[in-house]
Amino acid sequence: MIPKLLTFDIFGTVVDWRSGLLACVPSMSLEDFEEAIDRQGALEKAAPGRRYSEIVAQDLEERGVPRERAAKIGSEVGKWPVFSDSREGMRRLMALAPCCAMTNSDRVHGEQVQAQLGFELTHWIPAEEVKVYKPSPDFWRAVSRKLAIAPGKEWWHVSAYADYDLEVARGLGLTTVFVARPHSRRGRADLEVRDLVELSQRLRA
Repeated sequence: MIPKLLTFDIFGTVVDWRSGLLACVPSMSLEDFEEAIDRQGALEKAAPGRRYSEIVAQDLEERGVPRERAAKIGSEVGKWPVFSDSREGMRRLMALAPCCAMTNSDRVHGEQVQAQLGFELTHWIPAEEVKVYKPSPDFWRAVSRKLAIAPGKEWWHVSAYADYDLEVARGLGLTTVFVARPHSRRGRADLEVRDLVELSQRLRA
């Protein structure tokens, strides 16, 4: 089945979230990174209308990063490196179906990521726009209304995170695709791929 819509988690699936954050905060360990993911998730849940740049900055300040430095990192997370397959994989997928970012981030981060890719996705819908963060199903409902597409198997959601994305998407009836990134969180999915190029190949086949 060729999907009518592909939606993507961005940070951790398209952008190498872990490498980007560890490069900005060299004192941070891999264990610290996992704690940061969970802490940011708690902050998102507590204040769904808050900008992601502020959430990143607060988490880093709590870890001892100076306020000005933390704010700068938070404003530039979209400049963190994309995975080596992301440009080519997204380019190929764009030729097969509309591609939409569903991202727990701000509009400016979308501009930064798409500048790295070298092209714009069909749609870029950040948490800053819908005023809710994943894993709330309200994010998917907002995308459904905005793009006039009902949840169903022809809508595929792609993510490296079962807890933030795939479990909810599956519950809403979407086809789910798990991308096995170095710091992914595994769970049930309809399809598993190594990277985005492989996903494009599987769809073409």
